[in-house]
Amino acid sequence: MNEQDEIINRIPIRLSNRLSLQIHQFPLLSRPLQAPPSAEASGKRITARIKPQSRVLEIHVPADTRTEVYNSERGHEFGKGQLDDDREKNQERKGGQGREGEEPRLAEIRLRSEEIPHRGTQMLGIVHENELHLHPINATHQFRPTLTYLDILSRKSRRRAGDDSDSDSDDGPPPDPDEPVPVTAAKKKEKKATAGDAKEVQVSARRTDDKGGNLSQLSNARKEMLAIIRAEQDESWQDLQFCGMTTEEAGHSLDQFFSYKSEELHCSTDVTTFLTAAQKA
Repeated sequence: MNEQDEIINRIPIRLSNRLSLQIHQFPLLSRPLQAPPSAEASGKRITARIKPQSRVLEIHVPADTRTEVYNSERGHEFGKGQLDDDREKNQERKGGQGREGEEPRLAEIRLRSEEIPHRGTQMLGIVHENELHLHPINATHQFRPTLTYLDILSRKSRRRAGDDSDSDSDDGPPPDPDEPVPVTAAKKKEKKATAGDAKEVQVSARRTDDKGGNLSQLSNARKEMLAIIRAEQDESWQDLQFCGMTTEEAGHSLDQFFSYKSEELHCSTDVTTFLTAAQKA
């Protein structure tokens, strides 16, 4: 700030932390998060659910199933794959696949969250009635479409084609480095070696002690990763109520964001400590 710069206005700052505030980002969404008009007309709404321990959220947006924009044949195929995927992961929703005896179909788009770690403290600020209201952000999640049902369909397709024995198959987790490598019998040569074809062979042994630590670390990291995946799959979903931006509940939450307390806050950090922390961040 130069000496010639003038202070145009001063506004008070109000700080509040009464809400558990999260930021939800949708990098691949190019339109507002809302159900298609045709789905809303038939009574379908956006739903959400959460796994609290795993800190994973899902938002289910009804699909536009009008005949002019929806492929019914592919929809039934993807619906079967999604149903099998839910059953395999023990996350099938009660009543989520329509009426009993009805062929399943893909009638919703699932957006799954991934938590983004914070660096430092992030705040959300809103200028309201000529005052700046600040509120800390507890977590940030990015939502992207989940297409795990395609893996189920791809697996079935390979089984039908008889390609399960291929080494490139991605069925199941990768092999454990701690487990011994299975020995496969070498193919017999067409011509058998005779006594006159004997040759001198030199055999040397190499030490593998230096690689043992790396393999152990790799195995431990893999086991921890698999344990996290299993714990997430075993945790049950809890339903949430999804409220759009124009709903009364959303307006009530916005009112709770603002603080009207007149208690003054005193800074306990000097300028040097603040600048040092800012450089490290």
